[in-house]
Formats: sequence, C-alpha cells, structure tokens
Amino acid sequence: MWTREPRETPPMAVIVPDRHQQSLPKVQPRPAAHLLTASQISRELNTTAEGLSDAEAAKRVQQYGRNELDDGGGRNGVRIFIRQVVNAMILILIMAMAVSFAIKSWISAGVIAAVVAINIGVGFIQEYAAEKTMESLRTLSSPSANVVRASEAKVIPTAELVPGDVVELRVGDTIPADIRLIECFNFETDEALLTGESLPVAKDASIAYKAGEDVGVGDRLNLAYSSATVTKGRATGYVVSTGMNTEIGRIAESLKGTNSRIRRPVARESGHVPWHAYIRAGLGTIKDEVFKFLGLNVGTPLQRKLSMLAIVLFGVAVLFAIVVLAANKFTNNSDVIIYAVATGLSMIPASLVVVLTITMSMGTKRMVKRNVIVRNMSALESLGAVTNICSDKTGTITQGKMVAKRAYIPGHGTYTVDDINDPFNPSVGALLFSKSKPTDSSDPDNEDETSNVAPRPVDIAQHTAVHAVQTFLHTASLCNLATVHQSADGQWHCRGDPTEVGISVFASRFHYGREKLMAPLPGTAETEGTVTPPENLPKNDTGSQWTQLAEFPFDSDVKRMSVVFRRQLAIPDLAGNITSEMVFMKGAVERVLDLCVSMRTADGDVEFTEDRKQEILENMEALAAEGLRVLALAAREWRGGVSDWRGHPRADVEKGMVLLGLIGLYDPPRPESYGSVKKCHRAGITVHMLTGDHKATAQAIAQQVGIIPRALYKVPPAILRAVVMTAAEFDKLSDEEVDALPILPLVVARCAPQTKVRMVNALHRRNCFVAMTGDGVNDSPSLKAADVGIAMGSGSDVAKGSADIVLTDDNFASILNAIEEGRRMFDNIKKFVLHVLAENIAQACTLLVGLAFKGSDGLSVFPLAPVEILWIILITSGFPDMGLGMIDATADVMIRPPHDRIRGVFTFEVMLDMVVYGFWMSALCLASFLLVVFGFGDGRLGSGCNSGFNDSCGTVYRARATTFTCLTWFALFLALEMIDLRRSLFRMTPGSTKYATQWLYDVGKNRFLCGAAFAGFITIFPIIYIPGLNNKVFLHIGISWEWAIVFVSTLLFFFGVELWKLAKRIYIRRYLANSSGEAVHDPEADLDMGAFSRYTTMAMTRSFGMRGTATMQDGEKLGKVTGAGE
Repeated sequence: MWTREPRETPPMAVIVPDRHQQSLPKVQPRPAAHLLTASQISRELNTTAEGLSDAEAAKRVQQYGRNELDDGGGRNGVRIFIRQVVNAMILILIMAMAVSFAIKSWISAGVIAAVVAINIGVGFIQEYAAEKTMESLRTLSSPSANVVRASEAKVIPTAELVPGDVVELRVGDTIPADIRLIECFNFETDEALLTGESLPVAKDASIAYKAGEDVGVGDRLNLAYSSATVTKGRATGYVVSTGMNTEIGRIAESLKGTNSRIRRPVARESGHVPWHAYIRAGLGTIKDEVFKFLGLNVGTPLQRKLSMLAIVLFGVAVLFAIVVLAANKFTNNSDVIIYAVATGLSMIPASLVVVLTITMSMGTKRMVKRNVIVRNMSALESLGAVTNICSDKTGTITQGKMVAKRAYIPGHGTYTVDDINDPFNPSVGALLFSKSKPTDSSDPDNEDETSNVAPRPVDIAQHTAVHAVQTFLHTASLCNLATVHQSADGQWHCRGDPTEVGISVFASRFHYGREKLMAPLPGTAETEGTVTPPENLPKNDTGSQWTQLAEFPFDSDVKRMSVVFRRQLAIPDLAGNITSEMVFMKGAVERVLDLCVSMRTADGDVEFTEDRKQEILENMEALAAEGLRVLALAAREWRGGVSDWRGHPRADVEKGMVLLGLIGLYDPPRPESYGSVKKCHRAGITVHMLTGDHKATAQAIAQQVGIIPRALYKVPPAILRAVVMTAAEFDKLSDEEVDALPILPLVVARCAPQTKVRMVNALHRRNCFVAMTGDGVNDSPSLKAADVGIAMGSGSDVAKGSADIVLTDDNFASILNAIEEGRRMFDNIKKFVLHVLAENIAQACTLLVGLAFKGSDGLSVFPLAPVEILWIILITSGFPDMGLGMIDATADVMIRPPHDRIRGVFTFEVMLDMVVYGFWMSALCLASFLLVVFGFGDGRLGSGCNSGFNDSCGTVYRARATTFTCLTWFALFLALEMIDLRRSLFRMTPGSTKYATQWLYDVGKNRFLCGAAFAGFITIFPIIYIPGLNNKVFLHIGISWEWAIVFVSTLLFFFGVELWKLAKRIYIRRYLANSSGEAVHDPEADLDMGAFSRYTTMAMTRSFGMRGTATMQDGEKLGKVTGAGE
C-alpha cells in the first residue's frame, strides 16, 4: 500500500497530502498522510514517540529548509536604497541641489550633493542594520512549538520544526506545521483560515482513511493543519509537512503577486459600480501613496507625528526663504537665491525620522538582552507612560515551581512534605502524616511530638491500603496531564503545567505515578516503585490498568478539569464486570464543592451537608493563609455507557461528585519580585495582582512581595475591603460602584478573564495607562484592551498574537526592565528632538536677523555663508543625534513619574528648553559677529562679499569664520549637555568625589556621541585655515585674535545652559515637589508613617465628590507634572 523512496533521496522531505498536491518527479509519490496509521507514519518519517535528537533535527533543517512561508521579503538592499532616496527630506535636498545647479552655484550644489550622499549612505547602512535586527526579532517573536526531542519537552521557534518532530498541542496554540495526529482528547481546531469553515473541527487520531477515498482537506480528521488554532482539548502528533509544503503554504504560493495597493471601487447593493466610485477609489489611492511618501500613514504614532512636524517645518522653511528674498527685494542675484535656499534648509530636520527609526530598532535589540521581545513597535513609545501593571501571580511574580506541601483527606488526616531541595524528585524530602486538620495548627512543625496528632513519617504500604487515600491518589495522578519519570541516568524529568507537575510528584511519592497506573496489568517485569518513561507506554491501550476515555480540560471560566477513565480489573467484581469507569475531577475549591453531594472519609462516604462544607472551607482558608494554592479533588463512578465522547455535554459528567480532599501547593515568590515591586512604587507605578488563587493565598503572596503592606491591621476597614477582593465581589459591582471605590483593588483573587477586562476598563476611566499580563487564550481580550499587552513566553500563541511585548522568561522583573528601557528610549528621543529643533531655531534666528546687515551694494551681508550652513547641518545633526539615541538611562529614570502620553515628547519643558537654548545660541552667534565687525573691526560690511573675496570683505570674512565656529561648537556642546536635561554636565553622577574629572567619565561612557562631537570639533580647524577651501568654498578666512571671542562665547554658552538647568532644578525642588507631588509614593512607606495616608485621603476626598483627587493612587497626580517633570 505504501513504499519508501530510494535511499539516495532524503528520507522525508514532505508527505504528499493528496493527488492535488505536487508529486516528486521520477519518484513514486508517497501516499497521503491521512491514509497512514500512526505506526506507518512513524516508520515513514523514521522517527519515534521519543522524538528526534537535536543532531538529527539540525540535519533535517539543512535538508528540508526552515519551517517558514516564503513572503518574498527579507533584507533587500535595493529596496532599502530606494527608500533612502525616495523620501520627502532627501527629495527636498535634491530640489535645493537642483536650484543650485540651475543658478550655477557649483560649490553650493556640490556641498548639497555631498550632504545628500552622506545622508543616503549613512541611512542605508543604519537601516540595513536595523532591518537585520528587526528580522531577528521577528524570528524571536514568532509563534513557538512544544516538541519532544530525545524524550525531553522543549519549546522551540516554529521555524525550526522539521518533518518527524513530535509536537504537543494545547488550547490556544497556533498549529506550527501540518501534523498527523497520533493522540488527541476532545481536540478541536479552527480551520476557517484554510477551509472557510466557521465552526471548529473535532479531530480523531484513530482514523486512517482507505486508499482511493476522495477525502477533502477539511474532512481529514486525523490531520491538523498549519496556521489553524487549537480551540479545545490537547493532542500529540508527527510533523509531516513544513513551510511552503503545508496546505497554507500552497495557498500562499498561489496568492503571490496578487496583493495590490490600489483601492477598488465599492459597488452598490445591486452590484452596479457608479462612475464616481472609480474617481473616489483613484483619489483614495493617490492619497494613500502621498501620505505613505510623506510618512503620515506608516510607522509608529511617534514616527507619524515627527513626519507631520517635518512637513510643518518645510512650510516654515518655504516662508523663511520668501522672507530672505523679500528682504533683498526679490532680486535674481544667485547669491541671494542660494542663501534663501540655505536658510530654508536650516529648518529641515533631515535626519530626524531616520535617527528615530535607528533608535527604536536599537532599543528593541537592547530589550532582547533583558528578556523582552517587542512585537509592536508602538509599545516602545507606550512603556514609559505605564502607570499601572496588572500582573498574574503564578510563574510571573512567583517561580512557577509548584510543590505540594500539604494534603488533607477528611476524616483521615493531613500529609505534609518538608525538606524539599528538588521539586521534581519524589524520592527526596520528608513525607509526614498527622491526624490533625489544617485548622488545628497553622504550623505543623510546632506540634508536640508526643501528641497523637503530631506529624510522623508515613508508612506508604499502610496508608495506601486506606480506600480514601487510594481514591485521592488515583485522582491526583490521573486527572493530570503532567508526566514525571526517571531517566536511565537517574535524573528526574517533568513535563506539563507546574501545578499539575507538583500534584503528580506528590502522587509519585506513594508510587501512584500516572505512567505506572496506565501501564499493563501485573505480570510484566515492572516492579513496585519504578516509573516507566512515558514514551515507552502504550497510548490508550485497552490492556492498561487505566485507560482514558474522555477529558474535559481546565477552563478559566469553570476553573476545574475532569477526566473519564476505564479501569481493567485483574479479577471480575461481584457483578461479573471486568471493567469499571470513573470520573476524576480537580479544580478551585468553591467550584468543586458546588458539584459534590457526598464526602469520602476513612470510614466511608457521608452526606456532604452544609456544616461539612463549611468545615472544608475553613480548612481551605487555613491552608491558603500559609500562602498555599489550594485545590479540591473529587471523583465518582460513571455508568453512562457513552460510546462516542465527542461533543458530550460537560454538565452531564460533572455532577453528583464525591469530595476526596484538599491539596495545597506552594509556589515561592521569585527572589527579585519584592525588589521589582518596590522599584515600581518608586517609579510611580501601581502594581495589581490578578490571580486565580484563593483570596487568602493571593493576599499572603501579595504581602510577601510588597504589593500590599504587611501591616494591614492599620488600614481602615473601608479601604481594606477594596484592597483585596475576589472576582465575584468585584464583578457584582456596577461600573458606577467600581468608580466610587476609594481605590481599585490591588489584589483580585479567583480572577476570571472578563474580570481582567473590567479591571482595565475601570483603570482607563481613572485616566490610567495600563499594562496587562496574560498567557492563556481567554486572556486575549484583556491584552487587547490594555494599553500595553504583555504575554508570557510560555503562554499560548493566541495570547502572544494579541500582545505588544513578550517576556521570554515569564518574570515580573522583566516587565520593569521593559518599562525602564521604554523610559530610556523616550528620554533619548526627547533629547535628540530637542537638540535638532534648538539648533534649527538658532540657525534660523541667526540667518534671519542677519538680513539686517546691508552691504554697500544694498544687499544683505550674510553672517553665515550657504556652504557653512550646509556643513553645520551635516556635521552637527545626524551623528550626534544618533549618539543621543544610544546613551544609557539617567540615574533618576526609575524614580520619576510616568511621562504624559498625550503630550508625548513635546512636553512643556522640552518646548521651553528648545526656545531658550535656540535663542541663547543665536544671541551669542550674532554678538560674536557684531563684535568682530563693529566692536573690534572697522565696521565695513563691504560689497559683493556673498559671492567672493575682495579687499573690502576681510572683516566680514573673519566675522563669518567666528560665527561659524561658535555655532558649530555650540551645537556639538549642546548635544553633550543633552545627556541629562536637568543635571549639570559637570555633575551628572551625584555623590561622586571626583569633582573635577567625573564629567569626563560620564561623557566618555557615551562613545558614539563623544566621538561624533570630537570629530565635529576638530574639523573646524582645517576648514578655517586651509587656503582655497576657506575663502573660496566656505567664504571665510583664518582668524587669530577672534579666538578669544570664540572661547568667551563658548564659556558664556556653558554658563547660560548650566544656569538654566539650575533654575529648573530649583523650581522643581521648591514648587513642583511640594505642590503637585512629583516625588512618587510607596504605599508601604506611607503606611509606616502611620496613616496609609494616600488611600485614606482619597477616601475622604471621595466623600466630598472630589473624584479627580480620589484617583491619585493610580498615577494621575503624577501625570499632572509630567510636562515639567520628565
């Protein structure tokens, strides 16, 4: 029925799915994957359930290529070069160059040509590097696949999948390749992208279609297709096709070249397309292309804003050029025309958008090193504005390594596990038993050892003989997807969710591991206490002791999981049956208790009365108060006789349960979580913990990591009720009641997906800027609703697809890293924008005021020659601004409030600085020119000094050289002053004892910026003194005593800038910090002051209707001073 290819061909490039697909020439095609059984597929692919080895996988990647769709993209040098040439700023320079050539101003035209060439060259090199960086980031942020390789579970990028890989699929995953299923439970996929089918498709791994059957793509129930999404259940399978050989790849191949940016006319309901629809579509297409060319509809919001700024400045440049011509009576003198062009160019920030793009791409690269992958570039601009973080607990704030510490079986006693140094090893640690209940003692270690309830070592054989314990362990082991096994080298390995791993390890301590229970009946070589690796076990073998029939997976809405198992009995029971069927359940205590009708004790089953239910809840509270995550276990016999479990209603199974007991798992907080939360408070960021755990558990962990103060007894009851809430308490409040709360809860327990969305919306109503974490499918709505969605690297592909950034290490500290990088990048963007615009103001003011200097020929004598202007634009803008984009964060970056997201980079402080620095630089330049000409010179402005040197132009040429040197140095030194917008350049490291030299270390750390400034500084000397270059190109001559004016002006420049910074610091300390609270607050520090003042103040002001004041804890108060407090 099927054959192998000759040995000289690769063993498995792709299994041809059907007769519609390509066949390999001169080779008998393989049969379709859906026609083969699981064992046949395994042989055909030369693989096993253990998975491929890493070496074999690497070999197959080389043979078959990466698992990627060919989008025709990648780095394209020609396309990048064209993009550099065909953009608005460069084209303006080219137009200026054309004007220069037209009026035969060869030198100016040549200099502009050099400026264009350098801008294009530098832009090409930097954007090519940026494209390379972004390409690597796209690879990192691509969906991942859970594979088994050499018996080890791994998470790898989907691009690294090869035919023969064993892939594990779960709810929320995007299927990474075409896969032949070998095992599935309640597995359904959404294949609308491939087949157009709107409803999920239920899969069945056991089906193998017969040869000759014409089974369409959508009807192959034993295949899962690339790019489909898992909507229900779980499955395992072999990869059979990757990349362009998948079904979705063939569709992509057929669609190549069909994309068009041309708008199509919209037809009426009758199908008729009126003539004006074509005109509207044509005009819309033209508008799209013009806006794209101008950068108004592409890129991030900040990039679009800066593109709009460039257009405004272009309009200003045209206006200034007209002013220059008008001041000289619109003469057709070529010198006046080229000066007008140069004046206009002085207002064009040619490098601004390029520098922004480079800064953002380098920022994303830095974030990767800090375990943060940016999927949406807009998030880079948003991170610095975050005022509230809503974080999950498990694996983010905590370590995600669950250890089952306590297990309580009603009427029997409590098991305790101590001295654990390896959470995956069931053979280490002390297993103790006490007849007491969790409510009897909060610390079992302090119980009297002589008491009959004191914890004692467990005799496993004795305890597992108790029926209640047996059922409890059966449920713990079988209602569980995790696997725990010992490899040949003695190491213990686990696969699965941390909570289930912890429960499975606990069951394995009693030799009730899942693999052992699902092994064949006694009679094999298996011995007590050993654990068989899962890859050597049969899949749903009917000869096993326990065989799984159905699974109802954990859902964040119902908060429980159930499975149905059939047990193969060694001897018939009293009724002559050789099999029995059981339903096992675990989940949130409240959700499980609601389904229970009886409770199993050591003496048998008893009715589950309200009193017994209350007793269980009290014991749950006792365990939760220890910081344990508490789950309830239940079971019942099943006599439904269902032959096909697909689509069977969950409610029919999950009822009439028998409560078995409670199990408490401890997930220790990450060591860095406490410090990270404290840093958030110092940065003006409020942290909320939204978790599915019990209220007491959540409160205990939140206190440990500093989200809420430890001394809650000091908090007024009205405030305390809002600090920690359950989702049920929060959800039953209307929006008006939520808005009336004195504060929004810092801890929400038993949180459901819809609760997260409501929390985001409530924070938005309080004008907060929210970051939300999530990892599951149901977290997608809240991730999209948040301003910054943060997905976990171990989470579902659906969650990652909805998020703006992904944490590769699932660590809360990485969120802080992302915010710090976002703030650093935002600060740097402000710095180079301020530098560029202040320099533009300085040039424009100098040139326009200089129009008042009239020579003897009646024309304006220019204080700066056109070539000098172009040189300043070239040497003081691009490279120093790139350096400003690279500098490290300032010392106070995480002790300042979040920035104002509405104003963005154009804060009041930046706008004021821009005017002050620009006017100060211009004033000094004009003063230098006047001193040389009128103060120490003969006062003659000469004639024809704009076109060439003559005897009357000596004074003007020296004044011009002085002004040129001053403005160049001012622009370069201003870039150094921009390293910190407030601190002195000479005292950027507070507390340093190197009073005279510390500034050299601070400046030297920014090597690129320092190098760019130094290069611009020394190039002044050859330009001034090389004969021919100075008087014929730059229209100035060498200077001597004028250097005194340059140095004095430079000192005055530093004095003015430092004096302005000092004035800002005094103002901020004296006024802003006292009146508006620029200093951020730590809630625990406030509490230590004795009043929990921030929250109680809000409660009082709320009662007076001061709604705006009541929301200060969420960051609005801090945002009020952002304009001057950044």
